[in-house]
Amino acid sequence: MKNILLIALISLGWANANFAQKKANPDVWKKLENVTFKKHFHKELGIYVDKPIFGKGVKKISNKTVTVKGYIIPLEGYEGQTYFIFSKFPYSMCFFCGGAGPETVMEVDMVKGKKIKYTSKQITIKGKLKLNDDNIDKLMYLLVDAVQVK
Repeated sequence: MKNILLIALISLGWANANFAQKKANPDVWKKLENVTFKKHFHKELGIYVDKPIFGKGVKKISNKTVTVKGYIIPLEGYEGQTYFIFSKFPYSMCFFCGGAGPETVMEVDMVKGKKIKYTSKQITIKGKLKLNDDNIDKLMYLLVDAVQVK
């Protein structure tokens, strides 16, 4: 009986991940997958870190306005968000919690003076995509001057 329950739970988790992936904007998130990593010695830290090497598909949309569907991962409470992580997957399956890759998240800075209300539901935002391959204190994808699309 325990085996049947375990198989059912695993199947449900896989189905949830598959469903969430299909709901995400396949064009932008798919292009963001076009990245590899190369070990790079970081002088200040004295260690090797992974440096992203962006593929042509990613470079084509760099510094362009993109529209993307995803989920808010709040950094500062649940009130109006001006700066947050945006994930291809829901909170429980995101890069930080569920084992997805770093290409499935981006840092978001809203347009100055704009806030977005936290929700656990999928939303759509748009903003200018910036690529980061040198600042290890930031994610490799940044979305600036973002606004929510209704």
